[in-house]
Amino acid sequence: MSSTTHTRNVQSAPLIEVADLCVSYGKVEAVHGVSLKLMPGQIATVIGPNGAGKTTLLAAIMGQLPSSGQLQFSGQDMRSLEVESRVERGLSLVPEKRELFSAMTVEDNLLMGAYTRFSQGLRDHAQGLTEVYQRFARLKERRTQLAGTLSGGERAMLVLGRALMAKPKVLMLDEPSLGLAPLIVKEIFHIVADLRSSGVAVLLVEQNARAALQVSDYGYVLETGRLSLEGPSAQLANDPAVMATYLGGRKR
Repeated sequence: MSSTTHTRNVQSAPLIEVADLCVSYGKVEAVHGVSLKLMPGQIATVIGPNGAGKTTLLAAIMGQLPSSGQLQFSGQDMRSLEVESRVERGLSLVPEKRELFSAMTVEDNLLMGAYTRFSQGLRDHAQGLTEVYQRFARLKERRTQLAGTLSGGERAMLVLGRALMAKPKVLMLDEPSLGLAPLIVKEIFHIVADLRSSGVAVLLVEQNARAALQVSDYGYVLETGRLSLEGPSAQLANDPAVMATYLGGRKR
């Protein structure tokens, strides 16, 4: 899965290209000199310890934090674009907090995800709902239920489904497995892997390094704001340093 997909994708132009990206909070540099690429249909993961700068990296790419360095999306400079403009061009971020409109139904929350397309004059939200319900049967069952009454796993599915309603070219996921039961984690990662077949590229930030490397094609290890390792996911999963630090010291 991984090496074949990566080999195929390097023949095309990257969807996201980040070079020498730096992000600072005052005098503290949280991300320093990070460079990465994301190809069409590729799943790339960023793993690393707490406080490594993973969430900061995603926020900078999304335009939520100021940064320096190069940042291109589909060959265009993104640095001057507001968050909304990045969404309109096909970039979506699913944050760790899974914030929903609790007093609105599941279906209304999903429709909110299609807002930018609707504002552009596109009226494909019905098709979008059908596609999301095909991926998340549980959301279809709960479509008239208030979002605030959902379980943690259902909330995770809803925020992911809402992001897909924008029909992104690139989907960035921040800790999608956080706090979820193992069976739900398996289901979420299965859906993430399936996005590859629809051409959506995924940039995955995840502390569950084992699951992240299993589902992704390419991986980056971020430590104290700098990239310490990168390579095909299967290669990283067999790297002694990665195994010792992130995979419990041995293969399973």
